[in-house]
Amino acid sequence: MLYLSQLLNAPVLDQQNVRAGKIIDILAQANQVGQDTPAYPTALLVEVEDDQQRRVPVDALERHENTWNLRYPIERFALQANYPGEDEVRLAQEVLDKQIIDLEHKKMVRVNDLCFDNDWRILGIDKSSLSLIRRLAPSWLANAINPPTYDTLIPWQEVELMSSTSRVNDEIEKTPSSPLVSPSSRSLSGHLSQLHPADIASIVHQVTVEQGTRLIERLDNNTAADTMEEIDTERQGQILENLPPERAAAILHEMGPDEVADLLGQLPEERKQELLRQLHPEDSEEVQELLEYEADTAGGLMTTDYIALNQMRTAQEALAAIRRDILENDVRIAYVYCIENEAEDDNRPLGVVSIWDLLVAQPTQPLQEFMETQLITVQPDADPRTVAETLAKYNLLAVPVVNEEGMLEGIVTVDDALDVLLPPERRRRPTRMY
Repeated sequence: MLYLSQLLNAPVLDQQNVRAGKIIDILAQANQVGQDTPAYPTALLVEVEDDQQRRVPVDALERHENTWNLRYPIERFALQANYPGEDEVRLAQEVLDKQIIDLEHKKMVRVNDLCFDNDWRILGIDKSSLSLIRRLAPSWLANAINPPTYDTLIPWQEVELMSSTSRVNDEIEKTPSSPLVSPSSRSLSGHLSQLHPADIASIVHQVTVEQGTRLIERLDNNTAADTMEEIDTERQGQILENLPPERAAAILHEMGPDEVADLLGQLPEERKQELLRQLHPEDSEEVQELLEYEADTAGGLMTTDYIALNQMRTAQEALAAIRRDILENDVRIAYVYCIENEAEDDNRPLGVVSIWDLLVAQPTQPLQEFMETQLITVQPDADPRTVAETLAKYNLLAVPVVNEEGMLEGIVTVDDALDVLLPPERRRRPTRMY
């Protein structure tokens, strides 16, 4: 087994056994990180005279104890630019002694060493304390230290690299405060993007705000939105402030208007208005209406993601509307509210039907025939405890919010109502600044 720490600074001899340089880094394909296919180095970086670096393929070297001999003249190999392209990772500079994401255990770990087999296949990350001893011990003792076990070796297929700063900045200012690696423009591996958003959020909580922002920025919009909903209140606001406005708006577009209002409510006024301008006009107007309500009221808790249909619609039409809303807006609803006329600006709820009611009704049966007309509602200024008690008393999954004229303003779902009653540190919904 080969270890990166032992390869670094190893002498490289030419065909006449004269020192030609030393190994200073090993390059690997960035798109093979966290993938199931075997990964091999693309080249070794050998530092020659005048601090020049040359790319030497692994098959151009032969190992002789603690030195490596070139099969060809060193001049034959291409000079390496200071910074590899975004398709390559410098294992010594970007991975060794940094932190990476252990995908299997969904946590951050420190890279104490990297392991290769004798054919140069990248085996993975050694996180054991023995690897540190191996690096400090003389060669005769280091070789006697047992290789990493299953428990301490993280396979290369289960690794995700992150970044807190660009590679150029890392070159200029190498500080221990920036432990994550690889440029933010690299996409995340399929494995990490397939983790549950709650697991990704847990990783975000283990890193700095800047690093967490870069992680969110590299997720697709849907996953980023779901992950943001799982992140704690303070970190949500910090990430939203650090994201580029266009990207922040794209992520907010995938979230419900009530969640967007809660997030924007944490931000300074200038930043909030900047993001509102980035949203689609209809979305922006809807969010601004929600922001007008006090935070700890039914109006502040409600969402405008609900379905209201003409009471003469059939059960079949209602189910089709629900299906369409789920596909287009990714909205999960429990009830359909029945109104007099969908075309007019009069959405006084006349009754309500549940998903269960729709499933057991005859497809052609009008909603009017089986809707519940004794509608339980709350006022926009109702406090969270009143809303929660109403939901519990009537065993509801959501309660409609109606104004003084009886117009339907929105609904408060049971999870949002109960969430506000939790201690601040355990809340899923953020607390607004006002």
